[in-house]
Amino acid sequence: MEKRIVILGAGESGTGAAVLAALQNFDVFVSDKSSIAEKYKKVLKEYNVQYEENQHSLELILNADEVIKSPGIPDTVPVLLEIKELGIPIISELEFAARYTEAVKICITGSNGKTTTAMLTYHILQKAGLNVGLAGNVGKSLAYQVATANYDYYVIEISSFQLDNMYQFKSDLSVLMNITPDHLDRYDYKFQNYVDSKFRILQNTSNKESFIYCSDDDTIIKEITKRNITTTQFEFSQTKKSVENGAYLDKTESEINYISNNKQQMTMQIEDLAIKGKHNVYNSMAAGIIAQCLNIRKDIIRESLMDFRNVEHRLESVISVHGIKFINDSKATNVNSAWYALESIDSKIVWIAGGIDKGNDYSILTDLVKTKVKAIVCLGKDNTALHKAFGDMVPKIVDTGSMLEAVKTAYYLGKKDDTVLLSPACASFDLFDNYEDRGTQFKIAVRTL
Repeated sequence: MEKRIVILGAGESGTGAAVLAALQNFDVFVSDKSSIAEKYKKVLKEYNVQYEENQHSLELILNADEVIKSPGIPDTVPVLLEIKELGIPIISELEFAARYTEAVKICITGSNGKTTTAMLTYHILQKAGLNVGLAGNVGKSLAYQVATANYDYYVIEISSFQLDNMYQFKSDLSVLMNITPDHLDRYDYKFQNYVDSKFRILQNTSNKESFIYCSDDDTIIKEITKRNITTTQFEFSQTKKSVENGAYLDKTESEINYISNNKQQMTMQIEDLAIKGKHNVYNSMAAGIIAQCLNIRKDIIRESLMDFRNVEHRLESVISVHGIKFINDSKATNVNSAWYALESIDSKIVWIAGGIDKGNDYSILTDLVKTKVKAIVCLGKDNTALHKAFGDMVPKIVDTGSMLEAVKTAYYLGKKDDTVLLSPACASFDLFDNYEDRGTQFKIAVRTL
């Protein structure tokens, strides 16, 4: 009798899992509580996968042998509680996909920087001629690529939600960029629960695998001391004067030094990096260490770090209007991402912020807002938290209800040589489909000025 696989959610992740399950000759059924996008319906039909939308039919779900859950679905939804009650295993798409590939898995997680680091790593590996796929939270789903391609390497951006339902999955090169409070609404508002989720990236690893991490992050260092980590470790730092294995910033020479066994392997001038800002120095360090672990030539690593083009919606320069620069940082869905954005800008800032607050603590932004921000334009259905945090700090704080209104308001509040920065520090789902939709609407609105 065929094993029955039920997939909850028919986005990129769920549809990819369905294709792989179908090609592995499972009895596959996809259920989505919302409507399914036409492009995904087309794929499901192509592979003869049965599906339903706008509902969860329990009689078609609770007979599963295994359930693959899309990462955006919280564990607390009623259908998942019923599945758990029956003891049916619930796994992530990445867990499922990994069963069917022998490729080297380079897994990147963290609260911030993981998308840019994944894209940068993929760029380096492609340039080195490796047969590599880009998967997880960026690119096509891992399951779809395992089903339809034959890569030797995968660069995988992994969120905490994906890690939560991964059990036998093993990462070959694990990268932890940083850990700051995020998604606490999904973790009972307990930071330690979120930290534990991030460290699942190391499950099943041994001294045959590698772990690359930011040693400037106090939370990571604290956790490492508590855990028995057997992997080969590489650190990257902008505060240490040297490291044994990894990368550090030589501030005197303004260059990154890549080190192995206390010996310098390569240097990279900060001014030569294609992507600027303190956060991108970290991202370039991590990607460079990954490349060195894979024995990629220095000249290819250097060239790649110099000609990489950053991801859309991450500190993306749009245009200048009458001397006012507009920057799209819609991907900044948490406070720490917004901190990096504010920190990277030298001019006075009109800051467009707001959306769905995920239990944000805005206190880390206080100094930057006091010194750099001349006005805040709030863009969300409920801006109470922003008013409470910054109402006494900036001369002007204004509520808006649409992107067009927000952009026009920010433009009138700015003047020549100012920067209008969209860096919301919040999720987008109150007014937009996702952060991409929010960023796209920002760029369209700016071009109407």
